[in-house]
Amino acid sequence: MNIENHWLQPAKHLPSPNFDARPSGCQIDTVVIHNISLPPRQFGGCHIDELFTNCLDPGAHPYFAEICHLEVSAHVLIDRIGEITQYVAFDQRAWHAGRSSFAGREKFNDFSIGIELEGADDVPFEAVQYLALAKLIAVLGGAYPGLLDARDNVVGESRVVGHSTIAPGRKTDPGPLFDWQKMTQLIRFVSNL
Repeated sequence: MNIENHWLQPAKHLPSPNFDARPSGCQIDTVVIHNISLPPRQFGGCHIDELFTNCLDPGAHPYFAEICHLEVSAHVLIDRIGEITQYVAFDQRAWHAGRSSFAGREKFNDFSIGIELEGADDVPFEAVQYLALAKLIAVLGGAYPGLLDARDNVVGESRVVGHSTIAPGRKTDPGPLFDWQKMTQLIRFVSNL
């Protein structure tokens, strides 16, 4: 894996219209981990891509009528088999965090990279997702100096956080089954290869 012009190689590239410029002088220094499945708790298919590209058909599932109007995105999605799709260039601001505050900081979209894992709060993530996530964070740490500490993440510090950490009470992802210790160990392992 490597990053060229703020796009991950190799990865599927599916540009989203839901992004804008980061504030001037803003340094990328945080990764926010999310989970998503569409319909809820169903995996596979193209509905996440459709949501992030404003093409979700409200008639395809009852839940979609509730969310099809949202203009949201993430920088990347790691699906259940570990494949990565990138929607927004890393130097741009994806619309993934919403109202957010943690450790005296707000507006996490400004300085973070949003990574979605295909999953649900009550479904364990796949081993290949953790491995792909660790490799991605290691590569991001090499490309963006503010993220260097993310490669040696200590759970509880603000370099790699869950959506629930920055939007408590509003968001629950990546959920209680996300294994922070496993992710941390894998990041350290792949960073030392």
